[in-house]
Amino acid sequence: MDMREIRKLGTDEIDIEVGRLRRRLFDLRSQQVTEKIQQTTQFGEAKKTIARLLTEKRAREMAAAAE
Repeated sequence: MDMREIRKLGTDEIDIEVGRLRRRLFDLRSQQVTEKIQQTTQFGEAKKTIARLLTEKRAREMAAAAE
């Protein structure tokens, strides 16, 4: 998910997506313990996407406070 897609999301949708991705990270960590994961890049991608979502959410909060 890139920034263009994130900017199109509403604030509630961002919260839902962050929750979904955090659950995905938990599932990946569980799989890592119990079985071999083929694509370890999924960890980094999920973390980066979470950071992008939270950055956009914070930017919206700051813009709203400035108004």
